[in-house]
Amino acid sequence: MKTICIIPARYASTRLPGKPLRLIAGVPMICRVFDRAARAARVDVTVVATDDQRIFDAVVEHGGRSVMTRADHSTGTDRLAEAVSKFPDAELIVNVQGDEPLINPKLIDDLIALFDDDDQLNMATVAIEFTEPSEINNPNNVKVVMDRNGNALYFSRAAIPFERNAGKSRICKHIGIYAYRKQFLLEYAKMSPTPLEQSESLEQLRALENGHKIKVLLSNDRFIGVDTEEDLAEVNRIYEEVKS
Repeated sequence: MKTICIIPARYASTRLPGKPLRLIAGVPMICRVFDRAARAARVDVTVVATDDQRIFDAVVEHGGRSVMTRADHSTGTDRLAEAVSKFPDAELIVNVQGDEPLINPKLIDDLIALFDDDDQLNMATVAIEFTEPSEINNPNNVKVVMDRNGNALYFSRAAIPFERNAGKSRICKHIGIYAYRKQFLLEYAKMSPTPLEQSESLEQLRALENGHKIKVLLSNDRFIGVDTEEDLAEVNRIYEEVKS
């Protein structure tokens, strides 16, 4: 399968202005994400999709590949679908968020591997078990519950499942990394927003509400999505440790 990894990146950020270009150990964050994603063995092309010339230039000057997309997209999926149109031979699309500078290339490969023996699989994503109970009730941490086959039953900003009987099930945090078959992605982008999606402000619920399955890969990797100055400082600390 011809696999394209697309990293959407917008300059605007409420909590961290200019986030993609903030430096991590002297290198713009979007370039750090690009470098990690490009190391995935099963990815044929890695590209940053942006609507901002500054981000485009930073990636190209770093030696990466970038494409410009329209600035009026209402969702990340819309931007992804436009970027995909520039790669007509793509079969599988991996969407890595531009604020995940610790993304493990092997995780991307493992996500792609889910599609090897399942012709019916159209969409997959990643989750980890919560390690800090205090994070469970934070609505910025999206939770996911799965069936016994590893398919998502529901995503929510609320704490799910409700632990009436504590310790009976895992509580998992959704990580916003996705893989799609190309044709499904294009169809998904054309679907109208759904009630649960709008209520929770979680776009992946659109797929579930339309009866599609989302496979969930459970990971033990460490994720620090960069949304605040504190996150940025922590990631810089980790990069400096690795360098030393």
